[in-house]
Amino acid sequence: MTPCHEGPSLPLLHTVVRMRKPTPEGGPERLVTLADGVFAIAITLLVLDLSVPPGLDSAAYHEALREVLPNLGAYGISLGVLAGFWRDHRMIFSGVRQVDAQVVLLTMLGLGLAALLPFPTTLVSDYGHETVSVVVYAATVASLGTVHLVLLLVITRRPWLCGDEQPRRNATYSALDMGSTVAVFLVTIPLALLMGPAAMWWWLVLVPVKVWLGRREVAAR
Repeated sequence: MTPCHEGPSLPLLHTVVRMRKPTPEGGPERLVTLADGVFAIAITLLVLDLSVPPGLDSAAYHEALREVLPNLGAYGISLGVLAGFWRDHRMIFSGVRQVDAQVVLLTMLGLGLAALLPFPTTLVSDYGHETVSVVVYAATVASLGTVHLVLLLVITRRPWLCGDEQPRRNATYSALDMGSTVAVFLVTIPLALLMGPAAMWWWLVLVPVKVWLGRREVAAR
């Protein structure tokens, strides 16, 4: 179920966000359009670190290609992160017909973090051997995931913001999906302090977790 069709499967979520009924601020169309634009710009900014200087001889050219490999790796990771959060954002708003001030505030906070992601991406690509680069990146992604999770819970607790469309995704599995991302990147912070940049390999655990959650969700339909 989407956030707008919570059903009886979210009793624990009901204790997380207190129900209140603030004044609606209008439809979500402009907010969703703004979000699409911010995510598109953030993804575009990731590419700016991918370049090879002109006028190189063969040896220098191949050396420059080797040096750009960390940038390509960081770009791929951040592209996947932003694409996943963009998908989550579209899902959260899929059944929303009205937004209120708190929904707008949470959305703007999330978009600010999404727009910030190219900066820690550059830190990881240029200074991936530094522990602080991994910590800053993990903290940014975890913060963005936390904002999206809170936004999901807020909309779930406010059915008056939603219409009568059929649900696209179970809200419980959506929360578990976002929560797994937050948990993995939060755990990265103490791991990085203990293990250094090697803690980035911990992010690979998200692959089997996401696959497992997807299969469970399909089986539950």
